[in-house]
Amino acid sequence: MRASPQPTGKPLLDAALGHKQKTPPVWIMRQAGRYLPEYREVRAKAGSFLDLCYTPTLACEVTLQPLRRFDLDAAILFSDILVIPDALGQPVRFAQGEGPVLEPLDAKSVASLSPEKALDHLTPVLETLERIKAALAQEKTLIGFCGAPWTVATYMLGGKGSSDQAAARLFALNEPVAFAALIDILVEVSARYLVAQLRAGADMVQIFESWALNLDETAFRNYVIEPNRRLVARVRELVPDAPITGFPRGAAGMLAEYAEKTGVNVLGLDYATPLAFASQTLPQTLTVQGNLDPLRLVAGGAQMESRAREIVAAFADRPHIFNLGHGIVPQTPIAHVSDLLKVIKG
Repeated sequence: MRASPQPTGKPLLDAALGHKQKTPPVWIMRQAGRYLPEYREVRAKAGSFLDLCYTPTLACEVTLQPLRRFDLDAAILFSDILVIPDALGQPVRFAQGEGPVLEPLDAKSVASLSPEKALDHLTPVLETLERIKAALAQEKTLIGFCGAPWTVATYMLGGKGSSDQAAARLFALNEPVAFAALIDILVEVSARYLVAQLRAGADMVQIFESWALNLDETAFRNYVIEPNRRLVARVRELVPDAPITGFPRGAAGMLAEYAEKTGVNVLGLDYATPLAFASQTLPQTLTVQGNLDPLRLVAGGAQMESRAREIVAAFADRPHIFNLGHGIVPQTPIAHVSDLLKVIKG
């Protein structure tokens, strides 16, 4: 096993690189978002949600807002995993109360995607990263991200979010050639996008595999592990030793295999992952991230504080980045975020 790189002075990045910290560094998935009134003000000015993602001054502003309120150890780029299909020529819109809406792909339309133009479309996102980097305190880590190929494909094939990803699962079974072509496109474009983010100032990147649940072990290996392995390898061909977090939500008993075969530096744990299982199953040298239930943060109080301490104690023997086990929800009281950080940081 390779020795960990030398510490950088950024606690969260150092934890990602394998250096256990005295107290776990903290960031919160979706930390820039609707629970903050200042975010809602900017969102109202921006027009559409994608207009906000593609306007560097506004996207930079909302990225930095939570760090002004809270002692967080990282900023994460404000964007969305679905800028990739949008950049590939499959328009995305966000309908009020519905979430993202796309025209679903079929086997024929997969061939009409435009990967060669995708990175040009994402130039404003890279400008946002440059602006964040220039404004960010030196000890804070800047995180870039993308959606994992399978997760992004579920939206591209289903046309919207889904509780069971049935459209994508059936497409993969019935149209294996077209499905493989789509995954190939997403691996390559996502890799180039992450590399561009790292070159624009991101210290590390996260791959969001938000829909890894609902797959049997064969499908999980084929649709999740292998594309993520290829994505990580492709990024590191271009940026050697790039620090990468993988977050395979719902991976359950496949967690250890995912971590081993993809080669990620950090494994994100969803809130349904038992602490003892993670601690006993995963290599002690592997950095873990997570995994408080977001609704415990909404409820707050003694139960939240107790569970947060349990999580910290469970991973005290390894590098650990404290986070939620999924994104913060809009109804979260701001005071509860402050309470949580007091517990974690003592």
